[in-house]
Order: sequence, then C-alpha cells, then structure tokens
Amino acid sequence: MMVESLLFGIIFGLTAGLSPGPLVTLVVSETLKNGKREGIEVAISPLISEPLIILFVLVILSSVAENYIAIGAISLIGACFLIYLGLSNLTVNVKESRDGLGKGNALLRGIATNLLNPFAYLFWLTIGGPRIIESVRANISGTILFMLGFYMMLVGSQTAISIVVDRSKTLVRTKYYVYIIRVLGVMLIVFALIFMRQALESAGIL
Repeated sequence: MMVESLLFGIIFGLTAGLSPGPLVTLVVSETLKNGKREGIEVAISPLISEPLIILFVLVILSSVAENYIAIGAISLIGACFLIYLGLSNLTVNVKESRDGLGKGNALLRGIATNLLNPFAYLFWLTIGGPRIIESVRANISGTILFMLGFYMMLVGSQTAISIVVDRSKTLVRTKYYVYIIRVLGVMLIVFALIFMRQALESAGIL
C-alpha cells in the first residue's frame, strides 16, 4: 500500500507538472519573458495554494466518507476525468504562451492561477481526495508518501521546465517534450482503468 501510494503520487505529480495547463503555461511564459526565477516562483505556488483546495475538498468528502456508493461514484467520475486528460495528452499540440503578464509578483500570479483553476479542484475531489481518505484508513504513512511523491514531482518537474526553458528557449516546441506528454497520457489512461475498477468494487458492482 505504501509503495503504491508513493508510485501514484509520483505519477500524478509528474503528469500534473508536465501536462499543458494553466499553471505550466504560466511557468513557461514567465520564464520566457522574465527568466527562471519568475518561473520557479510559479512552480512552487501550489505548495501555498493547494492546502486550501485540499482542505476544502476533504471537508466535502468527509460528509460522504462512509457512503461507499458515493465514494465509488466520485472515483468513477475521477476515472473519466483521467481518461479525458490522457486523451488530451495523446493529441496535444504544445505551443509557447504569449500572454501579456508583466514582470514581478509571479508567485502571487501562480497562487491565483491555481486557486482559480477548476482542474485542481476536480483532481482533488475525484482523484487525490479519495486517495487520501483510502490511504488514511489503511496507513497514515501511505498518505504522507502520496503527498510527498506528488509535490516532489509536481514542483520538481515544473522547476526543471523553467530551468531548461530559460537555457534553451525552445523546450515547448521540441518533439521530445511532446513524446513525454503522450507517454504520460497513456499512463493516465491505465490509472483511470485502475480507478474505474476500484470504483465499481466500492459500489458493490464487482
């Protein structure tokens, strides 16, 4: 269970860190315009913003924690969400962001972007939150490892993107980045199938 929790955290964190979305777009755009320091500030912003999101989601989930059909339904929605993200990754066309944000306050922009990002809430409601509840029931160490793996890879991968983009200025247009995204898309779909099976088991269908 602990190894599985760590693995899930690493995969989901790496996927969230590398997949095109509001936050990674902001990391790239800030780096391209203002340098790696601004990009790294955006990369670490989830460490500040996401505890609020997670707390909000866990309060909601705790009210249905003993309703296994509800948890199963939420997990099933999460599996569908992962399939959607996986398919999006497989068909991704990565382009440089060219929005007009100014220099400075990159950390605050990163926090605001994440707090207003519906995908962050959807992930923790349907994937991360149920995973935390499940691991807490089994072993609190699993929860710690899941969170450690997730944020280590989320912040680490986006920090790496900022550093490489700052040096090359062409990372987002290379075929290697697209290949990584597509491999992660396949892995997301595999995990979606695992969550779908667990959801059906929770609901008593399997």
